[in-house]
Amino acid sequence: MEGRIQNTRQRPTLAILTYADEKRVFRGNQENFIDLIRAGEERGVLVYVMTTADFKLSGKQAVGYRYRAATKSWKRELLPMPHVIYNRIPYRKFEVLPEVQQVIQTCLRHSRVRFFNPSFFNKWTMFEWLNKSKLTKPYIPETKKLSSGEDIDKLLQSYPFLYLKPIRGKAGKGIMKVSRTEGRARAGQFELSIQDKTRSQISRYPTVSQLWSQVRELVGSKDYIIQQGIALSSYKRRPFDLRVLVQKNYKGHWTVAGVGARLAGRSSITTHVPRGGSIDDPGKLLAHAFGQTEGKKIIRTAKQAALLIAKQVEASSGQTLGEMSMDLGVDNDGHIWFFEANSKPMKFDEPPIRQKSLENLIRYSIFLSRKNGSQG
Repeated sequence: MEGRIQNTRQRPTLAILTYADEKRVFRGNQENFIDLIRAGEERGVLVYVMTTADFKLSGKQAVGYRYRAATKSWKRELLPMPHVIYNRIPYRKFEVLPEVQQVIQTCLRHSRVRFFNPSFFNKWTMFEWLNKSKLTKPYIPETKKLSSGEDIDKLLQSYPFLYLKPIRGKAGKGIMKVSRTEGRARAGQFELSIQDKTRSQISRYPTVSQLWSQVRELVGSKDYIIQQGIALSSYKRRPFDLRVLVQKNYKGHWTVAGVGARLAGRSSITTHVPRGGSIDDPGKLLAHAFGQTEGKKIIRTAKQAALLIAKQVEASSGQTLGEMSMDLGVDNDGHIWFFEANSKPMKFDEPPIRQKSLENLIRYSIFLSRKNGSQG
């Protein structure tokens, strides 16, 4: 069977790396880990959870956690040393800790262990990488580092609205929208929309310096990018974008595991589900906006774009990557735009994509363990 190792004596072993926690066994989406452990069992792969606190890659055994379905609990035990380690440390604040960085560096340097997705992405670096390739550049909105009110004023002369996004942001948190309100001088020439949970708060400012004063206060010490706003296709006056899951398969090649869609909340400036967005069928939304034939063509183009972007990101990063999720927008002309990629994708709720994602992770781990064995 494709993607299965017949030699049961030395079966492939995958460790899911996460952060230890004092309040519960460890951090991260435990339901996700359980699903991956089960998917491993189906294909003869031993999967367990390893924490940064228990981390040790010497000797023949490692401390890990296995799930006991009968008692619905995790058991800490000595397990075979992993062939492959999958980084699922859930937050940037954990990943940057010196002791965690030490663990990651050990994984990267180890000669017999394959380690993939070693870190979160940096939005600014990613846009720099993608702008360098003539294959991916057409999908990239104009993006600059935010440093002054002049940056906002200048870009607003080219585009009707802009987005301000934290460089190390997640799930739409901290995103702001800025536009110029021509012909409404009394109400204020500049409009700022701030995402607050599932709604957006709007305020107006007569000058760019007053707008900048407010933005600077909101941004604080965080690094932000400023980006060309894209007028997204909409369904019943609600904008939507595409969520694409790109993963490597049993041959180590990038593939599209699935395409979902996210519909913006009624008064939200983003399509993220935690910010009031909802899951929908991309085929239905695109057919509504462009017609059946054109809608199918756009999905094919989005898949091609996602694969090109994944290859360029991996080549530029110099790291081994096994998966990433992407937010792609479709404008009113049907053009595809790249907004962001996440190296620690959240669980896709669409059952076919979810199933495919688990299969791909296990098969890719088998591929890496074989590669490992051939170099041993």
